[in-house]
Amino acid sequence: MLSFTKAAETLHMTQPAVTFQVRQLEEHFNTRLFDRTHNRISLTEAGERVFEYADRIFDLYADMENSVREMTGEIRGALTIGASTTIAEYMLPALLGNFGHRYPEVTIHLRVSNSDGIVSMVENNSIDLGVVEAPVGNKNLVVEVCRKDQLVAIVPPSHVLAERDSVGFKELIEYPFICREEGSGTREVINEHMCHQLGNCNNGLTIAMELGSPESVKGAVEAGMGVSVVSRASIQKELKLDTLRAIPLDPPLERPFSFVHQKQKFRLRVMEELLDFARAYCEQHQSELA
Repeated sequence: MLSFTKAAETLHMTQPAVTFQVRQLEEHFNTRLFDRTHNRISLTEAGERVFEYADRIFDLYADMENSVREMTGEIRGALTIGASTTIAEYMLPALLGNFGHRYPEVTIHLRVSNSDGIVSMVENNSIDLGVVEAPVGNKNLVVEVCRKDQLVAIVPPSHVLAERDSVGFKELIEYPFICREEGSGTREVINEHMCHQLGNCNNGLTIAMELGSPESVKGAVEAGMGVSVVSRASIQKELKLDTLRAIPLDPPLERPFSFVHQKQKFRLRVMEELLDFARAYCEQHQSELA
């Protein structure tokens, strides 16, 4: 559903300012572009026509900018990236830092949410590129796997499972389980894996706590409040300090870290450059997750 309020948030404007601009546009064409009935907003036939041309204008503008940037070799501009929590905390800082050193004229804005939230931002065009840790169901979006992430069980060093070489979900769920919130990519992958392994998504699982970030999950496990399953990439510090033990899952569990964006015919040169840089970075650092 169309919303002037959401448009204002995306454009970093006030809602009255957006309404004023729409009114000015309708006065210019001397016709209504939006139907406003019963608290719902929809495009009129004229509005649909204006939207089609506006979309083509933006594509043409991006094509022009790409062409000129290719001639001058200049890489500059601004991009808004969205990332799920695990990726934003443990993968993107180094990637974006290296990119910023190479292209100091590029400004990157980062928004953090769970995987469902990031996909929604891409669908609504509120971000240019999303990086998520769960499969994406929207077939109208471009999804490109960056690298594989290994998930492992974590327990405190004093736990009875701490010295195990591997553990299956059937045994793991005998203990209080600490998990991420609904919409988290980690939780979605765990649920799918557990359903496949056990044949019953709620077969004996005791959720002791639902938490909103990898750091809070790790803290709860360190405090002996339960066990969990997390990305191996997120526990390097805890393994060195021996505050947590990582136990490989049997069978092993991996999930993709993926780029997701709209199927735009033309993209800004800076977007293409960031994607190429990120692909190379992911390939170079794949071994860190093994």
